[in-house]
Amino acid sequence: MFTGIIQSVALIASVTDQNGIRTFEIEFEPGFCQDLEIGASVAVDGVCLTVTQLLSPTRVAFDIMLKSLEITTLSEYTLGQKINVERAAKDGAEIGGHPLSGHIDFKTQVLDVQHIDDNYRVRIAISDDWAKYIFPKGYIALNGASLTVSDVNKQQGWFDVWLIPETRRMTTFESKNNGAIINVEIERGTQVIVDTVRDTINEKMGHLMPLFEKFLADNNADIDAIGKATQAALSDANKQ
Repeated sequence: MFTGIIQSVALIASVTDQNGIRTFEIEFEPGFCQDLEIGASVAVDGVCLTVTQLLSPTRVAFDIMLKSLEITTLSEYTLGQKINVERAAKDGAEIGGHPLSGHIDFKTQVLDVQHIDDNYRVRIAISDDWAKYIFPKGYIALNGASLTVSDVNKQQGWFDVWLIPETRRMTTFESKNNGAIINVEIERGTQVIVDTVRDTINEKMGHLMPLFEKFLADNNADIDAIGKATQAALSDANKQ
């Protein structure tokens, strides 16, 4: 598990392909690899990778399977590429962001970047398949960083996140311009609640589902928003 708090920026030092496996050698900042062992997990731009070789105090090798290359941005990386990295969380570690599995759901495009004084707004494209899990004020992980969604327009297919200077300093987002491709991991709790509510309503209402969805749309709501509201209510109840 990971926390979504990026610990460092590292560099792709070597890329080799053999028998359908891509191997990265990654150069880390001094101290990042302390006590790192073969078999340990490191999140690379949000993708959970397993250490296969310890080459030096700062250089480590990782093997990537074909499926991971298809789903994530790892297939596009070249020598010198800067990447966000995070060590796996230890038992009892403070979760500064939100729990991440390191299993990427999809990759998508940066549509627009806007600077407003020291603020930095990034607009991200989303497809209909994934838009149902994204809500204002909800968590989302972009290239391994836990961020909060500020605005969503599901009809136009985008959502916004805002980055403070510290996030930009500790990550690679400063270099992500229009057209850049990034990895996305959906917050699992939201996904489970939305799917459960949708399946339950569909099961109970059956043929009335299209009429119900039209009613919600006419009132600026949708089934997925009900799921999000349910999750928020359960979260508030657990805190009491």
